[in-house]
Amino acid sequence: MKTNDAFVAFGELLLRLSAPDHENLLQSPSLKVFVGGAEANVAVSLAQMGHQTRFASVIPANHLGRGARNELRRYGVDTRFVQEGDGRMGLYFLTPGAIRRSPDVLYDRAGSAIAVAAPDAIAWAPVFEGAGWFHVSGITAAVGQNAADAAIRAARAAKAAGLTVSFDCNYRQKLWEAWNGDGPAILRQLLAEANVLFGDHRDIALILGMRFAEDPEIARRAAAETVFQHFPNIKRMACTYRVQHSVDHHDMTGYLFSPEGSWTTASLPLTPIVDRIGGGDAFASGVIHGLMKDWSGQRTLDYGVAAAGIKHALPGDFNLATESEILAALSAEGLDVRR
Repeated sequence: MKTNDAFVAFGELLLRLSAPDHENLLQSPSLKVFVGGAEANVAVSLAQMGHQTRFASVIPANHLGRGARNELRRYGVDTRFVQEGDGRMGLYFLTPGAIRRSPDVLYDRAGSAIAVAAPDAIAWAPVFEGAGWFHVSGITAAVGQNAADAAIRAARAAKAAGLTVSFDCNYRQKLWEAWNGDGPAILRQLLAEANVLFGDHRDIALILGMRFAEDPEIARRAAAETVFQHFPNIKRMACTYRVQHSVDHHDMTGYLFSPEGSWTTASLPLTPIVDRIGGGDAFASGVIHGLMKDWSGQRTLDYGVAAAGIKHALPGDFNLATESEILAALSAEGLDVRR
């Protein structure tokens, strides 16, 4: 695609309510509020990198929905295709965790505007006009049957319009269980429309009902080969691997596969982690940026991992780093004070 073609994302716009300062929820009577959502995170990140980005969704017709929409607009995302509808604002609550105490997410998304909206609520032809890339994730499909049908409909419309389609598996068991949704069957339909896949061997094993080797290195490569065999439209598969020493100290490695070859990054130490939420979306946006600019596989992957690394140093769901800031993080002088 041309780098000046617009990027389009579709998904649920959310409010995150986090306990402050590594506390448990309501340990003290205050919560930090952030706007987020997997696809919105990618759209914001790519806008910071200089791309035209559009976000399509359905929000409640109230101050919460409009405030969240305006936060995207604040960061340069085109929100003309965010509709107002019935239902409520989707929420999730985060207990951050620390050291050996794991973070915990509590979803409160039942009956949200995007969950109750009709699958054909958005007319995709005007959304895709002048666009070259479409992105959606398995989180949107997991919200409910209507949202799943809408995501599949959107991906098929994007493919028919000639856009590059990227799909992030993002399997969220709690969301699927809430409505007894058949996650693997629905995600297979989205996989069939994708050109670029974000997911690892665990996602592929779950979606396709397969088992891979216990060794993660072998399993990742086998999963990539399986994806390229079963879904010939997919030309790239990307993922990260974390070694978690504690909640605040991870090591991250990136992997990128194509039918012709593969690339791996050096392990990136992340410590102390400020906020890991949105890290996978930052990685996806970095890889998409590199693919849009027709960079080499190695440069694309290195950039994606660097983008994810910077996100871990920022509070909130959005990665607000520009291309120059991410490239600086890749350089030997990246940690020096910029004067």
